[in-house]
Amino acid sequence: MSLRELDVLLVEDQPTDAELVLRALWRQLPRERVDWVRDGEKALTRLGELRIATGFALPRLVLLDLKLPRVSGLELTASIRADKGLCRVPLVILSSSADETDIARAYECGANSYVVKPVDIDQLDAAVQLLTSYWLSLNRVAG
Repeated sequence: MSLRELDVLLVEDQPTDAELVLRALWRQLPRERVDWVRDGEKALTRLGELRIATGFALPRLVLLDLKLPRVSGLELTASIRADKGLCRVPLVILSSSADETDIARAYECGANSYVVKPVDIDQLDAAVQLLTSYWLSLNRVAG
């Protein structure tokens, strides 16, 4: 995939979940403005590549799962927040876990939002549409 400016970077290890979220994203955004990686390590690599190739034009939103291989969603969130070049990227956890400990830890690591993935496909689609409407249309990030 070529390096270019992105609206959304999806970090999800489960192909079925990723496909459902990607379909919802593609209803609102051109496909070339959305990227998907399967683990936290690849997400860090992709963010670094984008930062270099596009002159710091980072994704406008990172949607990530908690339970990722190699680098977990919590570790990824903490790493992004610790990096001065990445720390302003909005991070939304999109996880099947409704565990209060997971939610608290996500916010402690620097997540901007935590959304429990609906199991119903229509509800997931609606949730992704609401997320992208807010984070890509209403939210403003300092440059």
